[in-house]
Amino acid sequence: MTNLTISVDAEVLKRARIRALEDNTSINAVLAQYLVRYARLDESRRQRQAALEALLTLAEQGQAGRGDNTWTRDALHER
Repeated sequence: MTNLTISVDAEVLKRARIRALEDNTSINAVLAQYLVRYARLDESRRQRQAALEALLTLAEQGQAGRGDNTWTRDALHER
């Protein structure tokens, strides 16, 4: 593990310490967990982009169509 030094407003740190105590954790644990999630954001974005590209590729390759059929709004919502 590597140590990290940050500067935080005293009042913010005080409120964060109180909340951490209420959550039965520490400021260090909260910040470490946040940094892990923050570092993974880029990977999550890449995965979402790859999934979107795969979906668009499937949509372009799809053979489904409506043929020569046309519909009116009334016909589609007929009860």
